[in-house]
Amino acid sequence: MPEREIIHIDMDAFFASIEQRDKPELRGLPIAVGFDGPRGVVSTASYEARKYGVHSAMSIAKAKRLCPGLIIVPSDFRRYKEVSAKVHEIFSRYTDIIEPLSIDEAFLDVTDGRNDMSAVEIAEEIRAKIHEELQLTASAGVSYNKFLAKIASDMNKPDGLYVITPEQSHEFLSALPIEKFWGVGPKTAMIMHKMGIFNGLQLRMCSLTHLTEVFGKMGKVYYDFSRGIDNRPVEPVRLRKSVGCEQTFLDDLNKKSAVIIELYHIVTELVERLRKSNFRGCTVTLKIKFYDFSQITRSITQAKVFEGKEDILPVVKRLMSQVDYSSKPIRLIGLAISNPPEDIRCGEWIEGELEFKD
Repeated sequence: MPEREIIHIDMDAFFASIEQRDKPELRGLPIAVGFDGPRGVVSTASYEARKYGVHSAMSIAKAKRLCPGLIIVPSDFRRYKEVSAKVHEIFSRYTDIIEPLSIDEAFLDVTDGRNDMSAVEIAEEIRAKIHEELQLTASAGVSYNKFLAKIASDMNKPDGLYVITPEQSHEFLSALPIEKFWGVGPKTAMIMHKMGIFNGLQLRMCSLTHLTEVFGKMGKVYYDFSRGIDNRPVEPVRLRKSVGCEQTFLDDLNKKSAVIIELYHIVTELVERLRKSNFRGCTVTLKIKFYDFSQITRSITQAKVFEGKEDILPVVKRLMSQVDYSSKPIRLIGLAISNPPEDIRCGEWIEGELEFKD
């Protein structure tokens, strides 16, 4: 069986780049896309802003402290989606096997190729077309699996291309910091550091048995990744696994009446999103972020699907009753419905605290 040829395309500072493209007065200036308010969060930062340490998910307040000249631009998601559709149209000229990861990145399987072009040639041509037709830049990674292609796309950002061949993968992964591995976030990295694992070589030296003991089923994933193994296919259709929404408040909440009112509003929005996406699930998860940015989640799985407000609100109130916020005000509340009925064996109620994965 021939080696697969996988491309990962990642648009460079997508939202910010669109704003700078369409508003010449912003070009060359440090900008951040997001809500300019006391609880605003950076959605995307231009590369001029990133030089000051500004990055996505950072509070607007902190971003302004790091970069006093930062310009905040309101989000325009409708326009970003329109541009994203044009980017994906360019992808479709080269392959039908496209797996969108988000509005600004995707995997492409070009193993069969078109016009006898190699994966590297296709990646270069796609980047050139994006620049020529949309006046935007994209970075690309090319390799024989998704894991390595995604890592490669980050190696020469912005506006770059990086290739990892099967022959290069062993040496490349040996030197790769463990934080760069897919699925390894800050918490997992901390555990690995305590195990003496700081790079791919040290991860490869750890036995499958030990990794599984510590990380469960992810242990096998880490074991394979350290050896350059990733057999996941590029999937053109990605099934929705959850629908959620969240709200950050201008003022922290510590009164029950205020919390119940906000819960009602968030449940109403969640129900509308469920309706629009035609989604149903057996699990509801409540996410709470406190004033000090510490975070907890609570969830319940039941035998029937959650659909309407009358199903969700009582359960959410029940979950919220488990949260003590009297002396620790709430900054953010999030709700999500997950576990479509075909994905789980619905049975008796299961309650407990969930941890968002790294």
